[in-house]
Amino acid sequence: MKMRLAPTHMKSGLLSTLSLVGLAAVLCAEDPAGTSKASLAAQVGAPAVAPAAAPAPRPRRGGFGGPIELGPDDKAAFPDVPAGFDQPREGIAHGKLEMVEYDSKSVGTRRKALVYTPPGYSADRKYPVLYLLHGIGGDEEEWRRGGQPNVILDNLIADNKAVPMILVMPNGRAQADDRPGSNPMATAPAFGVFDQDLLGSLIPFIQSRYSVKADRESRALAGLSMGGGQSLNFGLGNLGTFAWVGGFSSAPNTKPAAELVPDPEKAKAQLKLLYVSCGNKDGLIRISQGVHSYLKEKGVPHVWHVDEHAHDFQHWKKGLFQFSQRIFKPAGN
Repeated sequence: MKMRLAPTHMKSGLLSTLSLVGLAAVLCAEDPAGTSKASLAAQVGAPAVAPAAAPAPRPRRGGFGGPIELGPDDKAAFPDVPAGFDQPREGIAHGKLEMVEYDSKSVGTRRKALVYTPPGYSADRKYPVLYLLHGIGGDEEEWRRGGQPNVILDNLIADNKAVPMILVMPNGRAQADDRPGSNPMATAPAFGVFDQDLLGSLIPFIQSRYSVKADRESRALAGLSMGGGQSLNFGLGNLGTFAWVGGFSSAPNTKPAAELVPDPEKAKAQLKLLYVSCGNKDGLIRISQGVHSYLKEKGVPHVWHVDEHAHDFQHWKKGLFQFSQRIFKPAGN
């Protein structure tokens, strides 16, 4: 969800016009009905953009959200994932998915979250928790619909590549009517206040209902697109709560990098893993490129992973695969 220049973000609950147009582009990319970007921009009140004269030719790759310009750092940090990583396997133990409801103090309603408990879950053991966030057009079911997160974790746990963990997939749209509706763009400001619900209600609920570890090093936050922006904003803004943070093709709601990490030395001391990824066919890649460049300049350790995908679940599923096997482990494991 991004335009040409520096990332725009929510201030006082409002999105700038540039962010709205960028978000419309993202929703269009995820929309199976093929709604046009112009139509989505009109829905959210963004001005129509008159056709411009063709620019002088220059190296670029097409993609929604803006031109794509790749640099020497924009390459894969890992080999591609193995075939079948997201396919159910026979002969291994499987975790459980359940839909739960909790009372939200900030929203004032009962809200839903989809929760995965790992194979052999037992109240006699304490588990770390990964909170996994969806995109602008999604809800608490989006990851299950498009990403097979339970299958990915079942397989990784069976192969001893991931620590058995609880996975919480909430609704990041923190408003009373939290459905995307016919115009998901109109709900964008509610994503900017989800941290109040997450920190004030959801995390305490999960800790009361499940057998979980409650220290910061046993809590991770990651997400796709709009949820990637939320994860960077809220995760890096609450390092006393989250030690592991991941953004998969983060959207224009992502704060400027200097605001995400205003104190690089503090981030270096508190972060266990900061994972930033995007596809090289994603028109929003400049958002993640900007985050990476700032972190590199300030010497903040992080993963910067660029694969061959666009703004889609192929990238996001692989992001979960890579991120989840690197969290809740000692450095170097």
